[in-house]
Amino acid sequence: MASTAPAAGGAFPIEWRRETAQVPYARALSEMEARNAAVHAGEAAELVWLLEHPPVYTAGTSADPAELVDPRFEVVEAGRGGRYTYHGPGQRVGYLVLDLAKRGKDVRCFVHAIEGWVIATLKGFGIESWRAESRVGIWTRDIDGSEAKIGAIGVRVRRWVTMHGFSVNLDPDLTHFGGIVPCGIAEYGVTSLARLGLRVSAEQWDAALKATSDDFLDALDAAAKRACR
Repeated sequence: MASTAPAAGGAFPIEWRRETAQVPYARALSEMEARNAAVHAGEAAELVWLLEHPPVYTAGTSADPAELVDPRFEVVEAGRGGRYTYHGPGQRVGYLVLDLAKRGKDVRCFVHAIEGWVIATLKGFGIESWRAESRVGIWTRDIDGSEAKIGAIGVRVRRWVTMHGFSVNLDPDLTHFGGIVPCGIAEYGVTSLARLGLRVSAEQWDAALKATSDDFLDALDAAAKRACR
């Protein structure tokens, strides 16, 4: 991964990268790990990386093999927190390689800020969503009125530099989630913007995320000064 020359005063700006072609999961993981080391060493900019993967199931550090119901796609050990999740076409993934050493050193605040960012972005498309106590992820009302997951979050922090991040279902094949118990939560389903009647392209989603990113970064910077709420 090519680094960017530092700005005046030695500080790197955050690099925003968006992919239009699918990126194999193993390649993305390798690049994240390399970027994590470079950011920690002060040799590269922090990164927000927006992309999609070919169909894959990923296993977090708490994954229970009993929840891998039908491994019809490649299964990859992700190294992030959490259990099994699915990534595939139509699902937009945001990988964050950010330096928490200068942003409060608070993983709970980091996750809270990601949740708020995704919720604010969904609101811009008219989708009401929320956090749920004891259930990681972003939740909304499905077409039948039941509560369903529309976004997943899983992070890893190494040397106070983050990896992984979040995913949001724009228009994936929702039947692919049937090969796992998503995030270990069997009693709730998954949904997407398309299922809720909204056709949002990856380009539109990425632009909306960037438009709401200042509040996300402000929340992280505030965590350096006080506890998040």
